[in-house]
Amino acid sequence: MNVLSTLRTVVRGQVLLPDDPGFDAARRPWNLAVEQPVAAVVEGADAADVAALVRYARTAGLGIATQPNGHGATGRTNGTILLRTARLDSLRIDPDARRAHIGAGVSSGRVQAAAAPYGLTGLPGSSPIVSVAGVALGGGLSWFGRAYGWVADSVSAFDLVDADGRQRHVTAETDPDLFWALRGAGGDFAIVTGLELTLHDAPRLYGGRMMWTAEHAPEVMDAYRQITAAAPDELTVWLDLLHFPGSDPMVAIDATYLGGAGQARDLLAPLDRLPRPLSDGRRDMTVSELGTITAEPTGPGPGLSRGELLTDLDDVAAKTLLADPIAPLLSVQLRHLGGAFARPSGSPHGPLAEPYAVYLFGVPTDPATARAIADRQRALAGALPVSGRKPLTFLNPGESAADAFTPAVLNRLRAVKRHRDPHNTFRSNFPVGG
Repeated sequence: MNVLSTLRTVVRGQVLLPDDPGFDAARRPWNLAVEQPVAAVVEGADAADVAALVRYARTAGLGIATQPNGHGATGRTNGTILLRTARLDSLRIDPDARRAHIGAGVSSGRVQAAAAPYGLTGLPGSSPIVSVAGVALGGGLSWFGRAYGWVADSVSAFDLVDADGRQRHVTAETDPDLFWALRGAGGDFAIVTGLELTLHDAPRLYGGRMMWTAEHAPEVMDAYRQITAAAPDELTVWLDLLHFPGSDPMVAIDATYLGGAGQARDLLAPLDRLPRPLSDGRRDMTVSELGTITAEPTGPGPGLSRGELLTDLDDVAAKTLLADPIAPLLSVQLRHLGGAFARPSGSPHGPLAEPYAVYLFGVPTDPATARAIADRQRALAGALPVSGRKPLTFLNPGESAADAFTPAVLNRLRAVKRHRDPHNTFRSNFPVGG
């Protein structure tokens, strides 16, 4: 008898096996350029269902890869059970305690919408559809990270299922090693079914995107460097070099400011001295509207990415970024870091000394284009002052946890893995063992 044949008697959520209609669609990750082979797909009904699945998998000698919707998937799933956690969707805001209680399947946009009426915010990134749990498990770079640090630093507790199939509530006091590992090193140690997230004050917010034709990129870059050199922690500014199919190359500035429009416009004044933009979407907004700034796709698609941390954005680095058209890349995004990112952190990543991050992205329409994208990414990264370390959420399928963490941290993470999951039941996107 196939070891998976009894799976439907173990869990209450939907189970799909390779011969079932809908199996191929259910196993696909968000990035359609990644092939994700799995032995079964389970949609967990609740935390008790997840616990039953873990006990089953451990007895059967199977691994579990956990994904709400597959952001960050790497395809390291052969022979595993793919657990979807979208139905773990509870969300409760405690405005007095400034805390959100969040199920593992809850998206960043839902948290923002629920917190906004209280003048509070989580730590959202550019996309409102990614799960908060997934972002936190990878450390998490957010719009407000310069003010409040890694997303993981705002997690005060995890609800999880351990490798013995037990439901647990874990804090820094109850299990400091596991709590530390989960705040940024991925899902290699337990299955997170929910978390508690500290919310932050955001009574006022100003932000939006400005866009110019690419001929103005040098002037925009100069203004960007001027602004970020003196930016307070409440101000976050990104620069985007864009080349969408069928359109001319463009350059954009994306900004958020935790404060009023008047002070924000003073801080962003160098932008107003540039040539007239094609568009200027800056305005007062609520924290629930942050996803409109970059307007990232809300549906799955193929993509090839490469992220790096920059030790500097000096004249040479700036000229390197602008020296040639970015094609065949779709976008090159510079993110200003610093602020709270550079201060002590209770996450495996620790503080980020690098002041900028760059994210290189292209859409592989065919094998030749895929090779050209990878070559362009490699050449550009090789010409920039990169540190050689990068956030876990910036890794691509060809990289490993060793690219995100120092050797000392990686050794500590491996010790936690050996102790907490000796049978390797949990299979993360970037396993700490290699």
